[in-house]
Amino acid sequence: MIEISVKAALEAGDAILEIYEQDFEVEFKADESPLTSADKAAHEIIVEALETTPYPVLSEESAEISYEERKSWSTYWLVDPIDGTKEFIKKNGEFTVNIALIEEGVPMLGIVYVPVQEMLYIGNQDGAVKAIKGKHYKDSDDLLSKLADFSNFQQIRVSGKPAGALRVVASKSHCNDETRIFISDLEGKYGSASLVSRGSSLKLCMVAEGSADIYPRIAPTMEWDTGAADAVVRAAGGKVFKFDEGVEASAYLCANKNIAEVSYNKENLLNPYFVVSGLHE
Repeated sequence: MIEISVKAALEAGDAILEIYEQDFEVEFKADESPLTSADKAAHEIIVEALETTPYPVLSEESAEISYEERKSWSTYWLVDPIDGTKEFIKKNGEFTVNIALIEEGVPMLGIVYVPVQEMLYIGNQDGAVKAIKGKHYKDSDDLLSKLADFSNFQQIRVSGKPAGALRVVASKSHCNDETRIFISDLEGKYGSASLVSRGSSLKLCMVAEGSADIYPRIAPTMEWDTGAADAVVRAAGGKVFKFDEGVEASAYLCANKNIAEVSYNKENLLNPYFVVSGLHE
């Protein structure tokens, strides 16, 4: 499953970059979210690859699959061909290819590929790793040949505790007043926080690799936006908690807290607001 999904992500990334380097048209869906030819091309490549496995596929570009059909899926692929289409359109490089394998509502395998940087995150029951072209692999074939042994790549782990000021990552396109209030509450207890903005699922990956401590997302997302990176976070020792207005902001600074976690394959594919924590008490 890892080899099939990684190969699909790499091939989708190549197709995306071909379009990224050209002029392209932008369409808009019914919900006014943008759609490009790169989204469509990546979707087709990934779905064709994953359909060779025993599991069905739910992609952002095939989201019309009914809950009546989905609710019987115990294991399935959850795909976002391009997470961060707005970043793709801006050509800032902060977009990803996301592929997750979900079992009984829990992300068990996550593949997050960053085409512009040729950087890959993988998370499963064996742990979480980061692979960078030129550092950990020479080309796609070399990368695929090394997947059987995670020690070939950089092992990543959540920070566990702040190294100085609390490091908070926030959305580049969706940082709202509610998020700022949450961050202000943290600063009231822990002192001034250092803030960084990133696009797409890179924010969750920053927590997974320990370059950020916490990521509050008090704004809408869909299940395909988070599934793959959620798997990486969990594999790296962190958690993706459901946000609860009745819970103090500081409670999320502990990844072993008994707060409900985000789950998948709900009837409504809209995620709850959430907080990604890489900290432990």
